[in-house]
Amino acid sequence: MGGCLSGDVRGGMEAVGGAGASGGRGPATAGQGQGGLNEAVDYLLQNNGLRGLYMPLELSFSASKLRNMDVLSKSDPMLVVYAKIDGKLEEIGRTEVILNSLEPSWITKATVNYQFEIVQPLVFRIYDIDTRYHNTPVKMLNLNEQDYLGEASCNLSEIVTKSNHSLTLNLRSGSQHALLGTITVHSEESSSSRTAIEMTFHCLNLDNKDMFSKSDPFLKVSRLTESSVAVPICKTEVVINNLNPVWRPITLTSQQYGSKDNPLLVECFDFDASGDHQFIGALQTTITQLQNIHNSKAGANFYSHKGQKKLKGQLFLDKFQEKVQHTFLDYISGGFELNFMVAVDFTASNGDPRTPQSLHYIDPSGRPNSYQQAILGVSEVLQFYDNDRRFPAWGFGAKIPQGHVSHCFNLNSTTNDCEVVGVEGIMSAYSSTLYSVSLAGPTLFGPVINKAAEIASHSVQYGNNKYFVLLIITDGVITDVQETKDSIVRASDLPLSILIVGVGNADFSQMTILDADFGKRLESSTGRVATRDIVQFVPMREVRGGNVSVAQSLLEELPGQFLEYMRTRDIKPRPPQHAASVPAYPPPPPP
Repeated sequence: MGGCLSGDVRGGMEAVGGAGASGGRGPATAGQGQGGLNEAVDYLLQNNGLRGLYMPLELSFSASKLRNMDVLSKSDPMLVVYAKIDGKLEEIGRTEVILNSLEPSWITKATVNYQFEIVQPLVFRIYDIDTRYHNTPVKMLNLNEQDYLGEASCNLSEIVTKSNHSLTLNLRSGSQHALLGTITVHSEESSSSRTAIEMTFHCLNLDNKDMFSKSDPFLKVSRLTESSVAVPICKTEVVINNLNPVWRPITLTSQQYGSKDNPLLVECFDFDASGDHQFIGALQTTITQLQNIHNSKAGANFYSHKGQKKLKGQLFLDKFQEKVQHTFLDYISGGFELNFMVAVDFTASNGDPRTPQSLHYIDPSGRPNSYQQAILGVSEVLQFYDNDRRFPAWGFGAKIPQGHVSHCFNLNSTTNDCEVVGVEGIMSAYSSTLYSVSLAGPTLFGPVINKAAEIASHSVQYGNNKYFVLLIITDGVITDVQETKDSIVRASDLPLSILIVGVGNADFSQMTILDADFGKRLESSTGRVATRDIVQFVPMREVRGGNVSVAQSLLEELPGQFLEYMRTRDIKPRPPQHAASVPAYPPPPPP
């Protein structure tokens, strides 16, 4: 969060977790900065049933041309908001009752937690409240005793992707098609989610905890709760072999620290690869006090763990800067799109598609196979962030009708265009390809990554507001490991993220090398280090049957990768009113 795990540390200690760490899969919240993911914040959000990008939004409502259910006056409407979870409606909130109005604008808002990586269906129902219940609190009203005026539904992402964050829906009555008026839903995120403080720390005279070298220090910042529980919110990178370290800037959002006078705990540790980091010193402080330390140019002494002993080590602030930090939704409402691409493994190790044992078997009952599940799960989320919903779709590792094995061929065989239309187009092209190619091999990722990078680079040249997401679904071990690393390192400079799903029971240990969740960024054959982590790998067998879907596991890091690319290049979101003027660019060159 907020750049907390910033920088490019060779040796792989950015995540500050050691070998026993969870891998750093965590949320990319509204304040996500220099690509840092924070398992501490992930723990907090998961305790509240949240993962990935979590952002509280306020929904406000108005309606027009409602039915009049009263004889001597107009209807007295109230709106009820529901979230559809696992097919069931769960009430989120109710507005106040507005008397005698067929054009109501309600004051009461509903708060929902926006999660990028899942589809969040909402249902809105409007009731005419009977006069005899006007003095009854709205939460106590029995809806079965009120007149039903109509309902509408949408996904939350359909609202937030609108340039003005407003969506107008037709009201209907259940399965009936008669128009019963309209409802307009407007979403707004808290301005506090954009408030951030960037700080640069350094220390002097730290205690040495190592016998044959110097300590490898890092800082952990925690927020103290009312019960004095320390909740970690940020970490620096590790500085190797140094008792006077200078860390790269970290950024804290107001969502993390609360108010400037909330107590914080800054702890310094000596990094250990085992995860058993040695305590060097701690300082209890606040944002206000940290600002005073910066202004005074004086250091603050660390103390022993329980604050009983003042230590010689001191903490200094070289930089303290308050700033406004644009959020993921700022870019989306300003016209930035997420363009989805997919590449499917057609190597022989998947098994004969005609047999039920094959990973590519199309079940006559309609139950999707693993490839179809991955395509549906990711594309159903991302489709709302792509205006034209035309998705490049490729296959690799098959002998194509032209008679040779191809490691990047179009699934859309009817045209020379790599794009298909909509999620249905991907599914149809995938199914038809199974009967037009022969499964072969080997498994090479390099060609499809290079093709996706070519499209992303082409878009950058035309100045488009596009960020590309490539989904690769595979059943086996890649043959071109170094070539794949080289392709990923080159692509790390582009507006591109790569999601990899492993299906079946193969050994996917090589894939974890591509995913830099343990902090060690990829290095190319020429020694170049990736500018950022752009890969997320998930083996389907490890999430199947759990509470988190494959799509959630894949997509939870994507907003952070998106924001890291934008912020490191100082790309600002466009004002919403200019969102419609996004320039088009010519189609990419044919493969």
